[in-house]
Amino acid sequence: MRDIQHIENPGHTVSVRVDPGTERECRPALWPSVGEYPIYDPFLYTTMTTDDERTRRFRAALARLAPDRRILDIGTGQDLLWAREGVQAGARHAVAIEVIEDAFHKAAANLSTLAFPDRITLLLGESTSLRFAPRADVCVAEIIGSLAGAEGAAAVLADARTRLMEPGGIAVPHRAVTLAAAVRLSDLLPDQPVAFAEAALPYLRSIFDWHGGLFDVRLRVENPPVDALLSEGAPAEVLDFNGDLQTQQSTTTRLVITRPGLVDGVLTWLNLWCLPDEEPLDALRMQTNWATIYLPLFDRPWPVEPGNVLELTFAANLSDDRVYPDYQLRAVLHTADGQQYRGSLVSPHHGGAFRSHAIYRHLFPTG
Repeated sequence: MRDIQHIENPGHTVSVRVDPGTERECRPALWPSVGEYPIYDPFLYTTMTTDDERTRRFRAALARLAPDRRILDIGTGQDLLWAREGVQAGARHAVAIEVIEDAFHKAAANLSTLAFPDRITLLLGESTSLRFAPRADVCVAEIIGSLAGAEGAAAVLADARTRLMEPGGIAVPHRAVTLAAAVRLSDLLPDQPVAFAEAALPYLRSIFDWHGGLFDVRLRVENPPVDALLSEGAPAEVLDFNGDLQTQQSTTTRLVITRPGLVDGVLTWLNLWCLPDEEPLDALRMQTNWATIYLPLFDRPWPVEPGNVLELTFAANLSDDRVYPDYQLRAVLHTADGQQYRGSLVSPHHGGAFRSHAIYRHLFPTG
């Protein structure tokens, strides 16, 4: 297999660096982050519906919260999964909302086969533009990204709490946190090239087609080795869906280096609570469809020693669509000899620069 392949888009041909190695279970792999975009196919749906860790937690929350209540399922998907589970758990009625038209039509066909189709109302559109009555008592929304807010969960659930839920209504999940740790990307892909998995190319093409142009996609790392982390993880983004839910936020944290190495960015991953009293789902250490996201900060790796500090400011601000966040990162690496190295990243949901960092110039060798 060639290690450089090409993606054709209207008006663009872009070269992509591809890993020629054989894909196998548990081998690290580099993909674009896909959950933020309406490009779901049967493979992506299957990876979600067969995620036992995820499904067990959402099901347990509905078993506790749904009986004799009205529920709202935002992003119900073609399987009407949580609307169906909620009704089976004893909900009086479920409203299921789906924005992707193909998934909506498949959901409508599936609804007609259920034993209780009159207990689920299926709606097509964005929840932020729909209304229904009566309002829901419980809202379940599996629109959490590998970066917690990347799929618009903060804006969507803040709107749902205001317009679509009864006062005092409960959201599932309860809380989502994005953690960040210092890393070097090549350490996350040991003994293999820094390149996209071949299977990722159709998704790159779909994202660029959806946007109508090229931009620096977020980099999803599957199966990263935990021992590649150069610091402990620290919260960078916090979403309290049943508390003080912030649609825009900025957090500054200090990542203390715990072992010698080289750093060029941060690895982020999800912690998720469906119920407040449970141990969180940890996307770095558990088998789940949520993956880790690598965010580049420096155009070259800098050497670090234990005790050095990477001061990270992580900001999320709503993009021009007022739903999906754009992320901005600033970093200052403080070394023992008093040196300071500054890095940054602007990672919009869509648009923005292409080949803005050294890593993107490496992955996309020509513009």
